[in-house]
Amino acid sequence: MGKLENKIALITGGTSGIGLATAALFEAEGARVIVTGRSAVTGRGAVTGRSAAPAAAGLDFLRCDVTKVDQIAHMAAQLRERYGRVDILFVNAGVCRFRPIEQVDEAFFDQHFNTNVKGAYFTIQQILPLIPDGGSILLNASVAARIGRPRISVYAATKAAVRSLGRTIAAEVAPRRIRVNTISPGPVATPLFPKMELSPDAAEHMQKRMADGTALKRFAQPEEIARVALFLASEDASYMLGAEVNVDGGIL
Repeated sequence: MGKLENKIALITGGTSGIGLATAALFEAEGARVIVTGRSAVTGRGAVTGRSAAPAAAGLDFLRCDVTKVDQIAHMAAQLRERYGRVDILFVNAGVCRFRPIEQVDEAFFDQHFNTNVKGAYFTIQQILPLIPDGGSILLNASVAARIGRPRISVYAATKAAVRSLGRTIAAEVAPRRIRVNTISPGPVATPLFPKMELSPDAAEHMQKRMADGTALKRFAQPEEIARVALFLASEDASYMLGAEVNVDGGIL
């Protein structure tokens, strides 16, 4: 029997990278998994196994832009109608781009906070009524919130807010025995760098610098983060609440 047998898990931003790797692992451990994303094309690829993770062929997909509270509410209504409950919520949807402060405009700032903070907060708010007592919520933050690096001021600030939500919401829902915990990855090999508005040379230099900054001198694979998510979501972590687990290759 798997560690998540008969559980229903929702993973936002679950059509690629850490989200999709976690979805595949949760499914292998017995959960019914629903992934969300903004792109129906990418979502269909994930649920039919035509994506980079064919093990995820049995996933369900709901389209949702987490920057839109009305879409989150609609997603919650669909989940209630189709599944009745959500035992595990992995708040994973996020955006990450780096710019020096003098190049940050309001649109860039709002994109990050609307996705990483507003999206996370209202996803939890809207899904919480569907989570039974004793359920589990995971938040995906980042070690960027705890280190000082150039060009990451906006992204790091959003992830600092996510870390805070992991503690405050944990305290608020503790009477219902809902465990809220946070994962803070270091550099992970995901489809991130093509979206970061960097030249190929700049992207290569940044990846090398980030890998060299870890004690293990490499990026994590998404599956390595997924295994920590499985631990926190399962009864193996039954006495963990408001905790942050750094999965960073020793970068801190």
